[in-house]
Amino acid sequence: MTSITTAQMQTFIDGKGAVVSDSGDKIGSIEQLFLDDVTGEPTWVTVKTGLFGTSESFVPLDRATVSDNDLRVPYDKAMVKDAPRVDTDQHLTPQEEEDLYRYYGLDYAASGYDDTYAETATGTTTGMAGTTGTAGLTDTAAAPAATTGTDRDRGDASVVRSEERVDVGTRRREAGTVRLRKYVVTENVTKTVPVTREEVRVEREPVSAGDRVSGEIGDDVAEVTLHEDEVVVDKETVPVEKVSLDKDVVTEQREVTEQVRKEQVETDADRPVRR
Repeated sequence: MTSITTAQMQTFIDGKGAVVSDSGDKIGSIEQLFLDDVTGEPTWVTVKTGLFGTSESFVPLDRATVSDNDLRVPYDKAMVKDAPRVDTDQHLTPQEEEDLYRYYGLDYAASGYDDTYAETATGTTTGMAGTTGTAGLTDTAAAPAATTGTDRDRGDASVVRSEERVDVGTRRREAGTVRLRKYVVTENVTKTVPVTREEVRVEREPVSAGDRVSGEIGDDVAEVTLHEDEVVVDKETVPVEKVSLDKDVVTEQREVTEQVRKEQVETDADRPVRR
């Protein structure tokens, strides 16, 4: 039987407290309180777990204690997060409660609770009138009839074996950016071009008697104009190539390795068991 009373749970109704482990690490804030239909005593609380607190996990109050404004339990956050998933919007069935007790290593038969129902934050209960909050207490509809120990005496004892399954998919993300960037480089280009020039050649020949040339003595000048080719360089810009980017889709096989847990069931009996 839990040592936490309904009066003590008043501390957590307005969201002032949290569920912490024995080492003091915060597990989460209390979302709902579950009371036993018969005794009216607190038996379970739910704590926000999962990514961004999107789901609630059940935590038993059997071994819980009140420490200042915190509810201290002998479990760590990982264990609470991996607890069996149970719908928090309805009564706990006997099978769900038994599965939770077994998960937390508690004796379900010795717990003294056969059926439990949820309390939410929409109203009040006797002794806690006018209280509201995340983990407020509200009287709900009566729970279904409890499953007694008689059913277990019929040889219908069973456990649910669970295992984790790996679901591998893909999602698209940006892997990088490719840009086309144009820049200028300078290089030397060598070409051979033929050029011509004129050179002077002096020729001498004797004057014959019939040549009509002046025979006076004096200064004289004769000249010719020489020509040559000059190398002229000119440059022009012309388009030579169009460069663009295109994308190809390449598919490859990639192995993914992940650890999964699964439960094994074995029989522990004081006499041979027929399978």
